[in-house]
Amino acid sequence: MTPSKTHIVLIPSYNTGAKVFETVQAARSQWDPVWVVVDGSTDGTGEALLRMAENDSGLRVLVLPENQGKGSAVLHGLRQAEAQGFSHALTMDSDGQHPADLIRRFQRTSQDNPDALVLGVPVFAADAPRLRVGGRKISNWWANLETLWGGIGDSLFGFRVYPIAELRAAMEANHWMRRFDFDPEAAVRLCWKGLRPINVPAPVRYFRPEEGGVSHFNYYRDNALLTWMHTRLMLGFIARLPLLTWRRVKGSRLRSSPR
Repeated sequence: MTPSKTHIVLIPSYNTGAKVFETVQAARSQWDPVWVVVDGSTDGTGEALLRMAENDSGLRVLVLPENQGKGSAVLHGLRQAEAQGFSHALTMDSDGQHPADLIRRFQRTSQDNPDALVLGVPVFAADAPRLRVGGRKISNWWANLETLWGGIGDSLFGFRVYPIAELRAAMEANHWMRRFDFDPEAAVRLCWKGLRPINVPAPVRYFRPEEGGVSHFNYYRDNALLTWMHTRLMLGFIARLPLLTWRRVKGSRLRSSPR
């Protein structure tokens, strides 16, 4: 497999146990290079991943000394990747829920549309937790309102490809987007910057604990975080409404003009 000089796979990981090894192996079978940011894990997976990387030139492991949150782990990886000349990063979770077999399709879509934001839209199986499936509809509605219905297919699904420079700049411009609020706020803020979302369906799988599934989602804490995030984004949306409206009108005129 020829290593990409522009696109990496970036996997933030925190205490997911053996699932992270399956995820990394699946990602490596599809792409080179793959980077893992170990976000202060205490389950021994960081050390094991470092040993894996010793025998795999396409795998790089970055270890943070303490848990800082998904967004912080991603930002750490983005800074390192940009410094090495990479322009885009596909992010995926380390718990095995995201479809590694679609990595190439997502990366090709990004390569063909380098100024776009390639968003995975989850396709749920019948056994997906109803509370999780139903709850994300609320966040999706708010995210689309905050972008003047800018076309965000799903605001919470973390399987997506970002232009690195734009995402890093958006994150460094504020001190939010560091934990569970990362995925939806990243999508909204990049749409504010004018990036066009391209939505691609992707199956998602939820593993039961007996299957090795690990979830750090806390219903009350994380929903409170999302509520505060959407409150902030709505204030930002109101301030940007004239610009978003102008872009929408301009785009409509361009699409309707004769060629």
